[in-house]
Amino acid sequence: MLVDDLPFDVVEVKLADPQIRPGTLVKADLIERLCTSRSPLATIVAPAGYGKTTLLAKWAEADSRPFGWVTLDSGDDDALVLLRHIAAAIHRAESIDPAVFEALSGAGGSASWTSRVPRIGGALAQLERPLVLVLDDLHAVANPACLDAVAALLGYVPAGSQLAIASREAPELPLARWRSRGLVEEIGVASLRLDEQEAGLLLQAAGVELEPGALTDLAERTEGWPAGLYLAALSMNAGSPSPASAAGFGGDDQFVAEYFRLELLSRLPPAEARFLQYTSVLDRMCGGLCDAVLQTTRSAHTLETLARTNGFMVPLDRQREWYRYHHLFRELLRNELERSEPHAVAALNRRAMDWCIANDLPEAAVRYGRAAGETGTVARLLEILLLPLYFDGRIQTAEEWFGWLGEDDLVQHPALAVYGAWIAVLNGRPDDAPPLLALADGATATGPLPDGSATIEPWIATLRAHMMRDGVERALADANLALEQLPPGSWWVPGSLRMRGVAHGLLGATDRETEDLRASIAAAEALGAPGDDVPLAQALLALRAAKQSAWGEAAERARAAQAIVDEKGLGDYTSSAVVHAATARVALHEARREDARAALARAHRLRPQLDHGLPWMAVQVGLELTRAHLALGEASAARAVLSETGHVLELRPDLGTLVQEARELGDRVAASSASVGAWAMSLTAAELRLLPYLATHLTFVEIASRLFISRNTAKTEAVAIYRKFGVSSRSQAIARAIEVGLLDSSIYPQPEANFVQEV
Repeated sequence: MLVDDLPFDVVEVKLADPQIRPGTLVKADLIERLCTSRSPLATIVAPAGYGKTTLLAKWAEADSRPFGWVTLDSGDDDALVLLRHIAAAIHRAESIDPAVFEALSGAGGSASWTSRVPRIGGALAQLERPLVLVLDDLHAVANPACLDAVAALLGYVPAGSQLAIASREAPELPLARWRSRGLVEEIGVASLRLDEQEAGLLLQAAGVELEPGALTDLAERTEGWPAGLYLAALSMNAGSPSPASAAGFGGDDQFVAEYFRLELLSRLPPAEARFLQYTSVLDRMCGGLCDAVLQTTRSAHTLETLARTNGFMVPLDRQREWYRYHHLFRELLRNELERSEPHAVAALNRRAMDWCIANDLPEAAVRYGRAAGETGTVARLLEILLLPLYFDGRIQTAEEWFGWLGEDDLVQHPALAVYGAWIAVLNGRPDDAPPLLALADGATATGPLPDGSATIEPWIATLRAHMMRDGVERALADANLALEQLPPGSWWVPGSLRMRGVAHGLLGATDRETEDLRASIAAAEALGAPGDDVPLAQALLALRAAKQSAWGEAAERARAAQAIVDEKGLGDYTSSAVVHAATARVALHEARREDARAALARAHRLRPQLDHGLPWMAVQVGLELTRAHLALGEASAARAVLSETGHVLELRPDLGTLVQEARELGDRVAASSASVGAWAMSLTAAELRLLPYLATHLTFVEIASRLFISRNTAKTEAVAIYRKFGVSSRSQAIARAIEVGLLDSSIYPQPEANFVQEV
């Protein structure tokens, strides 16, 4: 599988090793140190302008091992985006299993720890030859989930391979713990400073010769800061009298800014200075984008010229189409632009936004549009992007972007309010949805919606039907209203048909249930819907057929649903719990007990995602699991699952026939005795949520903060897991979870003990 064939998008230029100018100064002792180090982690930590990226690039040239490279930016502050780029970087160096990429496709809020990190870790652990995986500019990532994932991957790095990190500040990783175990090779400012001889070589390479005294003074004043020395060289080449400018240079941030403005920008040709300042609003540059922003032509030629003459211009691909500025240089340019022409910033971002829209770069357009204050355009872009972004698994990005919107924006763009409510339901915050639906209901916007709907009313009705807050009868009315008003090609139609069918079934109208579920499948297939509509409806039909003892149909539909889930990598979707439950039901009927247990384990992994936001689904799955565990003679597991199902019914008591089913199963569970060895499947949803974290470097305090619980609660849940598994440590608990199928053995190799935290 080529990088171009991945089932998700990556930014190619972020995977390219940086193009370093010939003759660039390198500290040979540091290259030797990195080449001979066998610590699994190497960190290069220093402020901007100390040559971190240059050192990494020169190390890659000198080392015989292949390098996988990811240059990070603010767009990687989403764990899934980060993991996708890491997987693609590894794949460029050595082909890895396509299943890794399938795990990184689609939704699944808890998938990072149950599937995604372990799969990438497994790919690292199984490399046929040593690899150096570089994460450059890690300071651009602040999300704890991203840093947790990086730390977890370190536990899988095999002997001979290394993870290399470059950052402006020490990352929030357990470096002290790893340092004490001799697992980290650390390079900092003291090692990266240039001495007088090295400073002279850098200046010579930039075309500047200084007298020994002036060189000594400049090296002392810049404290060996490579970027400062190069700024001084640029200013001298631009016409500064070298002795005065060199003697006047200092390392203070404000002084550097003043020096930059007075000694460099003021001496450049006006057209070049304008080009540099105006394009500093851009994250990445190409000729067409710069032409649009500056309202000029021949920017591609200007970029090529600057790349030859200015070491702060960094080519991002071998075709020399895309570039970026050195981060320090861009910051100085941007600061000067905001000081001298603050009114120009919004206009420049607006032009960048327009160019990105015209060139099918909508995500970049969103960011430039926000910087330009173009709220209306950004909202219209989000109407197209937000829900697909969520279903692509980029939950953190979707929530960040949604957080940019205020109530006024949502009233003017009610589709976004409905999207936000849907995301809240799917992401375990169902109580956040009603206020958003109320905003959408009070919207004043007119005109057709993205799916062609005349009003927002059928959208709201569809979501209300799924949430079933006011009982089955109201859900049926909502589904009918939606289907009356939705245009035939709307992507909401399959879900509305499904929910009308579910409501009919819960009211005892099974023929109508079957008719609507079949219609839901047909509508989804006609739309080419890539999500979970088809397998979910197939699984619901399988369960209906099983209740009617139509086992041939039940088996056929369960197999069809499971095949879609497995083929399309939907295993981490919440709705796939229904599919796994149907698979288990059929397997038990066919006396395939081990297959049933495997399907049940997959359903259990998704239990933490099931709550009163989609109560009909949570209760349906809970009852199926209870029924299956009773059939297997596992009363303790049945009792635990039914207890949690009862909590959902307390919050949503009007769920039709499911209420009577729960009572009948309750009587059966009460009459059953606990069986030996059944504890493994009796974990609560909270314990299942904590389970994958036991394999990480995180302490219980840190795990608690990630799960928004107290340390005592985290410890109590861990102890309960140990008791139910019959083990006494975190590593033993993970091994037992793999054994019983609550974690997938094919993707969850035992992490190195050095990285698993036991307390």
